[in-house]
Parts: sequence; structure tokens; C-alpha cells
Amino acid sequence: MASLPVSVIVVSRGRGDSLLRTLTGLTRLFHDSYEIVVVTDGEGQEAVRRLRLTEEIKVVPFADPNISAARNAGIGVAAGEIVAFIDDDAVPEPTWLTHLTAPFADPQVAATGGFVIGRNGISFQWKAHSVDRAGVSTPLRVDETRATALTPPPGRAIKTEGTNMAFRRSVLAGLGGFDPAYRFYLDDTDLNMRLARAAHTTAIAPLAQVHHAFAPSARRSASRAPRDLFEIGASLSVYMRRHCPEEDHAAVIARFRAERDAALIDHLTAGRLEPRDVLRLRRRLDEGLEAGRTRDLAPLPALPHSSRPFEPFASRAAAPGVVLAGRFRQRRALRARAAARTAEGASVSLFLFSPTMLFHRVRMTREGFWEQSGGLWGRSDRSGFLLQLTTFRKRLDREMRRIAVPRGLTGR
Repeated sequence: MASLPVSVIVVSRGRGDSLLRTLTGLTRLFHDSYEIVVVTDGEGQEAVRRLRLTEEIKVVPFADPNISAARNAGIGVAAGEIVAFIDDDAVPEPTWLTHLTAPFADPQVAATGGFVIGRNGISFQWKAHSVDRAGVSTPLRVDETRATALTPPPGRAIKTEGTNMAFRRSVLAGLGGFDPAYRFYLDDTDLNMRLARAAHTTAIAPLAQVHHAFAPSARRSASRAPRDLFEIGASLSVYMRRHCPEEDHAAVIARFRAERDAALIDHLTAGRLEPRDVLRLRRRLDEGLEAGRTRDLAPLPALPHSSRPFEPFASRAAAPGVVLAGRFRQRRALRARAAARTAEGASVSLFLFSPTMLFHRVRMTREGFWEQSGGLWGRSDRSGFLLQLTTFRKRLDREMRRIAVPRGLTGR
């Protein structure tokens, strides 16, 4: 069966270097019908030019610090039947889009969400959750080998994470897209609640995986310490006005403040914040909470059809998955081979093992190949044994099995 046409939307602001890697990943997907839409400021537009993609993707100039409005601008030119979203500090696995969109073969499915991998490239940052009227997420157990369509109980929604989610464009547009009252934070959660209220089904697709690096921004430093909490507070107030009974507001705010205080103290203890930063951030949170109480909550009219036709992207990944492996001391030669094969259109996974117990890390390089490095006897899965006694061949086989499906190596 032919793939449904998909529009992949990336919103980027002030993170051109990070966007370069996201776009490199998007240009190497195993999918036969997708277009790329980048909603971005001048820095992001320069990143698109550096990759020589200006004539191959849709670029929407947008500099306002409002992620909901930016996403709606992307939807405005998105012509695919499915609209997928990924952040500009994330990189997709090659089969990401295939697994994320497969559940839409069921006409009842209106939305999907995938799993998110953290900074080390191995441990999961986000799996499956539901969310309630207070915006509190609760983990869900799902079969991690296949997609599962879920219907939440009244008052809850199936949570999709903004950096790895997709929707039927017709449903998303009919709901009015994203609410611009959420300039940052809870924008996707609000949409999840509106989907649930309209009795739409959401599927969780565990094999649809992206790597999320938490790049620094105006709101967060490279160490993930917050720089400002104003919009987080404002969005919480907006969310409560939209979804939470008024008699519960005080308790929700009290719990939220306590959680944020605990996080700030952790950053303070670790040396990522100073005492004056904590005081300033607490004040900004309160200012945001107050501002959100009076922010305009306008109706969300249906979004119009795309203003532009579908513009399919020709994926750079023209060949099946290729595996290269060797000792860490051979890294220069192996990296050169990996880059050369990648330039030829192969989707390359490079494994570099050192004679140590170093933990493993995975990253996609600027050249577009995947590299996993670490000790031959070290952990990859952080829940495994500290010492992994094995041979080179057995270790390679085990690591290949771990990534085979999302990396697209199953046909080797």
C-alpha cells in the first residue's frame, strides 16, 4: 500500500546550528512521500541555505516567539494528509516517519506519538503517557514492539510529545490547530485534550523514535537550567482556564510551584544557578501565572486548506542500511569510509568499540551517518550490568539487534 503523503513541520528560532542536524536527519528518511516545512527566523533560513535545501523544502519566515502560531503557519502551507512535528533540537531515526504514520491506516486514528531518546542516544526520555485536566502526565504501559491505539477515560487525554507527533491534517485543521494563547509549554497538551474531548483516537508508536538533545534557547541553558519561567506560568494559567475546574486551580498552582521549586533547588545545588537566579525565576513564574489569567482566549476557527501544493522531498537515503564497525583506534579511517558511503546515498551505522568499560553513546554526525561509541565491555542500555563480558562480534551483534528496527537494518 502506498504511503500517505506527509508534511513534516519543524519550528526553529535562534538555533541554526541545531537545525542543521535536524534537517540532515530529515533528508535521510526511509519514506516515499513526504515534504519538509521549516518555520523559522533568519538564522534558520541561513541553515537551510547552508544545506542547499532552499529549492527542495518549504520555508516559512517567522520570528515571533510563539510556537503555537509558528506551528499554525506551518500547517498553513502543509499539503500532506498527515502533518508530523519534530523540534529543531531533535534528530529522527531513518524509519521514524514510516512508524509514526503507519497507524493512520486505521481511519479511527487521528493522532500518533512516538518514543523520545535522550542525550546519550540510548536511554528513553519519553515513552507513553496520559494527561489530565491539571496537565499532570502519568506513564502508560504499552507493547513496545508495535503501535497501540488508545482511548482515554473522561477527563484525560493520550499525551503526544511535541518533538515526535503527527495528526490527520483534516482533524487538526478542523480543531483550529494550536492555540496561540500558549506561546510556549502545554501547547501540545491542550491539543491532546481537545482531541480527547472530540472522541478522537490517538495511537502510540514505540518504534517511531527521535533523539532529543535539549539544545539551549532563550528559556533554557545548555545545562538545562531555566533562564525564564514566565511563559511556563502563563501557559499553566491558560491551560487551567481551558480545561481545569476553577475549584482545583489553587491546588494545581501550589503543586506546580512546589515542583518548580524542587527543580530550582536541584540546579542551585549542582551549581547551575545562583541564589539570585532562583529568586528571579520564582518571581517570573508568579508574573507569568498572573498574566495567563487575563490572556485573551479567542475561539479557534478551522484552518483553511494549504496555500501551496504538496512538494515531495527526494530522500538522500537511496540505499539500504549499511553497518561499519571497528576498534576505536581505527576511528579516522572508519569515519572517512562512513562519510563516503553516506555521500553515496547509504544509511550508515558506525560502531566504534574501545577496550574499556566506557558507557556507550549514539549520535548522528554532521555528515549524516550514525555513530555509536563506547567500551567493548561497557553499558549501552543504562539498566544493564556495569561489566559486559563479551567478544567484539557478539557485542556488535547485540547492539545491531537493539537498533535494527528503528535504524532500518532488518532487511540486511
